[in-house]
Amino acid sequence: MLPWVVRRTRLPLLSLRCVDCRSESATTGEGRFRVNANGKLLDVWLLVRCVFCDRTSKLTVHERAPVGSFDPTELERYHDNDPELVASTLLDPLLARRNRFTLDWKGAWRLDASSEWLDEAWPVRVEVVFEDPVPVRPERLIAQGLGLSRNEVLRRIKCDISLRRSTSSGFTFTVMAGD
Repeated sequence: MLPWVVRRTRLPLLSLRCVDCRSESATTGEGRFRVNANGKLLDVWLLVRCVFCDRTSKLTVHERAPVGSFDPTELERYHDNDPELVASTLLDPLLARRNRFTLDWKGAWRLDASSEWLDEAWPVRVEVVFEDPVPVRPERLIAQGLGLSRNEVLRRIKCDISLRRSTSSGFTFTVMAGD
């Protein structure tokens, strides 16, 4: 079985309407948090910037949370703008739902595919693993990885999941010999 890995190359853009210029794209840039104390309560926001007008907006991560409810190391990571924490926070579906945005993954991922399959006997099994929840249509991913047309993919690939529906979880497929 050949391994393929879908990797994130950068953080995805956010599909989020800007209140100034009405564009629908924002970015986390370098990834920064803002922590604000209000008595014994903390607010934590992830700062995002409009791609077109550079206006900064805040995505609520924690709102009016008691200071004691935070793990001290987690709180320190918020203060230090830890890149891993920025990525995991941004990729959290609950944050997206609460702040009403979706992720735009165009150009934010790559496929690391082995070319050893040419030396394998037919049929060839391939396992696709996702390091991050990148939504991609399997037929497009396979076409890119094998250098085939999408029609050829639909004809030569056997898979347990729908090739035309987006997925962000791992799957396996079999490449059948060509005519």
